[in-house]
Amino acid sequence: MIRQSSFLPLLLWSSLLLVRPAVGGEPAVPSWEPLFNGHDLAGWVAMNDGVFTAGEGEIHLLKGMGWLRTERTYTNFIFEAEWRALGTNYNSGFFLRAGLEGKPFPTDVWQVNLKESALGSLLKGSKTVLASATAPIPIRQWVKFRMELRGQRLTLDVDGKRAWEFNDFEAEAGYLGLQAEGKSFDFRQLRVQILP
Repeated sequence: MIRQSSFLPLLLWSSLLLVRPAVGGEPAVPSWEPLFNGHDLAGWVAMNDGVFTAGEGEIHLLKGMGWLRTERTYTNFIFEAEWRALGTNYNSGFFLRAGLEGKPFPTDVWQVNLKESALGSLLKGSKTVLASATAPIPIRQWVKFRMELRGQRLTLDVDGKRAWEFNDFEAEAGYLGLQAEGKSFDFRQLRVQILP
């Protein structure tokens, strides 16, 4: 028969085993999910008048005013994508936690800018919230953007280097999107990691 005084430490020790981290003492790392299958626009929805096609491992933004959005919404995530502009005076952007209301773009949407003269700036609607010091990138040169959004904190890395950090992001959840603003772009290697 187990005495009550010796049972309590055993119970506490057993409960600690239930909340231990993953094997090796490290918490489980979220896995990456591809956002593009390399062949077609499955998982994406074209909005308004943006014209997008897909093939050979790339999403092609051809023309128009609108955007291409994910089918599902996201809250906390790391979003990575490579892009290249195909003409001078280029302009596009990545929409984060975007809503559906508004035309040709969501109303007051948060955007990491791909405008040649304001590359990497953070916008809310048409207002610049955070200017970027990222220099213009030559056309047809691939660039990698990494956007990490946790709660109100958003960071941007450009080709592996921290561009900025912002701590007052207001939208709580929404779609990821590629902006069409009359200029041609290619996008590839789009993926997302869901964060707690």
